[in-house]
Amino acid sequence: MKLETKNRLNYWLNSLKTVNENDYNTLASIKDEEVLNDMFFKELEFGTGGLRGVMGLGSNRMNEYTVKQASIGVAKYLVSKYKNPSIVIGYDSRNNSREYAKFASEVYATYGIKVHLFKELLPTPTVSYAIRKLNASSGVMVTASHNPSKYNGYKVYNFDGSQIGVEVADEVIKNIQTVDVFKEANKIGHFDDLMNKGMIEYISEDLYNDFISDTLAISITKDFSKKDIKIVYTPLNGTGLKPVTRVLKEAGFTNIIVPKEQENPDGNFPTCPYPNPEILEAMQVGINYCKKENADLLIATDPDCDRCGIGVRYHGDFKLLTGNEVGVLLLDFIIHNSKLPNKPVAVRSIVSTSAIDKICERNNIELVKVLTGFKFIGEVICNLEKTNEENRYIFGFEESYGYLTNTKVRDKDAVNASLIIAEMFNYYNSKNINLIDKLYAIYDEIGYFNNSLLTYEFAGEKGSQTMANIMDHFRNESLNSLSKIFNEEVVVRSDYLKSIVEDNESNFLPINLIKSNVLSFILADETKITMRPSGTEPKIKFYIETNGKNVANSLEINDKYKEIIKNFLNNY
Repeated sequence: MKLETKNRLNYWLNSLKTVNENDYNTLASIKDEEVLNDMFFKELEFGTGGLRGVMGLGSNRMNEYTVKQASIGVAKYLVSKYKNPSIVIGYDSRNNSREYAKFASEVYATYGIKVHLFKELLPTPTVSYAIRKLNASSGVMVTASHNPSKYNGYKVYNFDGSQIGVEVADEVIKNIQTVDVFKEANKIGHFDDLMNKGMIEYISEDLYNDFISDTLAISITKDFSKKDIKIVYTPLNGTGLKPVTRVLKEAGFTNIIVPKEQENPDGNFPTCPYPNPEILEAMQVGINYCKKENADLLIATDPDCDRCGIGVRYHGDFKLLTGNEVGVLLLDFIIHNSKLPNKPVAVRSIVSTSAIDKICERNNIELVKVLTGFKFIGEVICNLEKTNEENRYIFGFEESYGYLTNTKVRDKDAVNASLIIAEMFNYYNSKNINLIDKLYAIYDEIGYFNNSLLTYEFAGEKGSQTMANIMDHFRNESLNSLSKIFNEEVVVRSDYLKSIVEDNESNFLPINLIKSNVLSFILADETKITMRPSGTEPKIKFYIETNGKNVANSLEINDKYKEIIKNFLNNY
């Protein structure tokens, strides 16, 4: 164990003796040095995504102390920027989420910041919505989104409902670095006292009803008559049950079946250790219900209901669609079934499918490409709003199952997505067109895109260094050396950390986006491979996009590069 790590551990032990005897005894009882090292080898990092980590005691964990420390950092920022600051706070179904939300509320109220707290768990998009509705200065959502049950997190939002950017995060980090949370502990007021003083108040049911109404208002078809299709909807033991089923039913989708095993909020996620609609294991219960009930459509939302996955019946079986495939289908559906504004704008992340580019080119739609993270899509809407052009925005998405058409929310919104997906499915179903067949028909026009994602976990201090080494290898090797790795000429390397695009003729161009630890390669066969460390988990991700002569050919090329990357990483 490094000296710095030992010092953190000892500081926590000494501090907890006077602050919380139970926590002190718990920490003192841990003797496994490897476990202690992982708990204290660093401070839990605060970034543009806020905090996210495994729950438990330690500087590298989500707990009462790291939540309060982050809250003090944000509170100091708000007090310095606003005369009468206020904040919206929400939370999801994860273990400790409500408690963390209350700890945060106590901190903000103690610092003189009016707290608008949701009385019950609700989806992430309701926080973004409420900030704008209540003219709040900021917002916090306590959630770890789709991560395993041992995680929790803390997202921070701007006054405009979008997640904070780099400049705000940097100021908050400076504040956090000056905070000794153990010395501050006795200064923080108690929840009931602060509520009695009017510094904390619960958000009214009226705001939630407005959120539902504004979600229904972005209906594509505007048809709220009763529909015949049978939907299996699963909230994956998260926050989506109440809002998603209500929106669907009010839109005419009354034949909804919710799997009992995944219906009620449960932070242990007993049927799916990884409650992520991207993963087959999480969707399996819903698939089983679809087969048993002979359902037409499966919709699943993650614990904080900002991601949405779907499955449809196809040739006698149930097939799941990827986030990229749903994004392609939704954009095409919106273009051909709604009145588009003048100079329409669509947005995708740089790791999402280039099929979107082709659709936008064919339909004279301006496409904005942004870094990974839905906050950047939110920023596009905010920038359009500044010039009274908010109505130009028609759709934004990222391949990780995040979609948005409702500009009154500035984060991905699975309540919104569930509605437009159900409408899209019903529209094509009424014409006897299967969604999969519709997707292939689009590919017939624009090319057969195949997008896949490889994810590798590297946990702990050693894992962090391993991921850094991998990124450095692909960043610093020559294009000629990389061509040997991929067994195909690397034509272009885009380095979003250095903000440089380099081609195989030694030409260099700038990248006009904020710096981010992302690398992207275009190969001679037009394959695109993008890689980046996850911002929320100890993982490195490889996004592979191929475009072949047909579905099988595109898949074959994609599989080839998957194998190449797997073989390379075996050395690590």
